[in-house]
Amino acid sequence: MQNSDVETELDALVVGSGFGGIYACFSLRKLGLNFACIEKAGDVGGTWYWNRYPGAMSDTHSHLYRFSFDEEDYKNYPFTHNYLYQAEILSYLEHVVERHDLRKYIQFNSEMRSAVFEEGSNRWRVTVHTGHVFVVRYLISAMGLLSQPVYPDIPGLHDFKGTLVHTATWKQDLDLRDKRVALIGTGSTGVQVTTKIASEVGSLSCFIRHPQYVVPAGYREFPAKQRDEINSNFSAYWDNVNRSMVAFGFEESTRSFASATPEERERVFEKLWDDGNGFWFMLGGFNDIATNPEANAFAADFVRRKIHEIVRDPEKARVLTPHDYYARRPICGNSYYEQFNRDNVHVVDVKENPITAVTGRGITTADGVEREFDAIILATGFDALDGNYTRLHIRGRRGETIKDHWSRSVTSFGGVMVSGFPNFFMVLGPQSPFANNPPVIETQVELIMAVIERSETLGKKTSSGHGQHAGVVEPTPEAESDWARRCEVGVEGSLFKKTSSWIFGANVAGKVFATRFFFPGLRPYREFIESSIREGWKGLVFT
Repeated sequence: MQNSDVETELDALVVGSGFGGIYACFSLRKLGLNFACIEKAGDVGGTWYWNRYPGAMSDTHSHLYRFSFDEEDYKNYPFTHNYLYQAEILSYLEHVVERHDLRKYIQFNSEMRSAVFEEGSNRWRVTVHTGHVFVVRYLISAMGLLSQPVYPDIPGLHDFKGTLVHTATWKQDLDLRDKRVALIGTGSTGVQVTTKIASEVGSLSCFIRHPQYVVPAGYREFPAKQRDEINSNFSAYWDNVNRSMVAFGFEESTRSFASATPEERERVFEKLWDDGNGFWFMLGGFNDIATNPEANAFAADFVRRKIHEIVRDPEKARVLTPHDYYARRPICGNSYYEQFNRDNVHVVDVKENPITAVTGRGITTADGVEREFDAIILATGFDALDGNYTRLHIRGRRGETIKDHWSRSVTSFGGVMVSGFPNFFMVLGPQSPFANNPPVIETQVELIMAVIERSETLGKKTSSGHGQHAGVVEPTPEAESDWARRCEVGVEGSLFKKTSSWIFGANVAGKVFATRFFFPGLRPYREFIESSIREGWKGLVFT
């Protein structure tokens, strides 16, 4: 624990030690800068440190949910199946930190509370909850997409006498065996929790307001032959990943829905269903599922038919059946719908019969029924992307806070920088590519390091080699607005924009509706970066 009067001057400070923070630390050391990393948690891992709920799993295939910057480690680090569970991912991140001797740079149990840019010295003054202050030239936030949990606004929520737990702050000693459990939330987390605990608990009641389309994950052993082929063609393979749209490692379809006969469409979706993976199901068969209402309706109806084939109880099947567009973040699960054939698994339709309160004993609904539980699990998601920042006091030029900056619309330059906040960088900030996170993270960290390296070079030139002046860089307001327009153009015509979801901020009351991702994906994003650099770092001002 640091004393309140400790002040440390550094070249750079990284906030967060998940995928983004780890690679940022590795890269800053390569640049030769004096830096540190602060981490709210007690160890590394980011999302995978906190999210230890039962069944927590990445829905990206295991050979792509890892770093590519260390080819030797990539080829030799063991994994057995095509998906990784939380403990496996956390072990991998711990391994990377140890392999590259990065732990010595990280200060754990240290939560950033404020960051203020001092215009006189061109430095950031960052205050940790312990009172420790860091004065740095470059501030790099690697807090991730999803780090601020959302708790539902239900009267009496904290009056419950049993166990109340959010999946993002799971209690490791929580034993649910033979317990009466309520689950609120039907997103990816809710699906994973259900598939893991349904066979263990006494009863599981899923409170469903917005049912979602869930396709199989297709969890199985990873073929040794496939791994050998990837390792033998490492550079070419990863170049193809980085030049794809969502970087999920499959060939994204270029075939239109209209080009196939009804029989072909059925065969295509049946194979996708059997193979598994949500992104694959949405993008691997046809290229217009997210834009063509007819194609989308066919895909949605296919999943609905599967639900009614699998779930034997007609009422459960009805409640589990979605009726909106198939245009949210694709979800997959291991035998999710099959769990509802268990006698101990129940559904409550809270769209027709809303939750009215949580009591000391359980949950009451509009029909006046009180259901008693031993535990209530909140799989209610996060105040995503900008919510990680607006909860903190981050102040840039002229006293403007980032909350002020995003009060009307959420914008950025490439998901990495914000005008008026010099030398401030985000990894997976708002309007980053809608794609597999590790390749996006590597792309963005490499961009940040290239910007810092250029800024350092210019700073040394202006100080005659003595390093007296800090290089300062920020995007122009025009460049930020231009990127926001690109994001809007990229989502136009997409059914995603017509569907209420956290992607646009719909899961948090009062949150600004905004396009928070660059939907065209990773390849066009990388092309934009490369073009901007070729054009003399277009959009950025170095002083």
